[in-house]
Amino acid sequence: MAISEFGKQWKSEYLGEDADKDFVKLGKKANCYVCHVKGEKKEEARNEYGKAVHEYLKAEDFPKEYIKDHPEEAKKKIIEGFKKAADHKSKDGKKFGEKIENNELPATDAGL
Repeated sequence: MAISEFGKQWKSEYLGEDADKDFVKLGKKANCYVCHVKGEKKEEARNEYGKAVHEYLKAEDFPKEYIKDHPEEAKKKIIEGFKKAADHKSKDGKKFGEKIENNELPATDAGL
């Protein structure tokens, strides 16, 4: 549940109606692989961006009941985690947040 909530909130934050149309297509195509490595178990295989996000967001901190009972609080904490991860640098030297602002997927190893 939490992992799908992370994906839902990432799309809402970065692929909303004001986002670049091509970036929206790219983000939707990447889907889970914005954070995970294609072809491997999601729980174990995070790409560089997924590892940065995981420093701040752990699925066990967002049980189904918590998300259901406190949706706005959960959303706020998830978005805060994304913003903290955005300050980390990608292997290419750019911050993940800069890449997203430039309509690029954050991870160099997004698998697309």
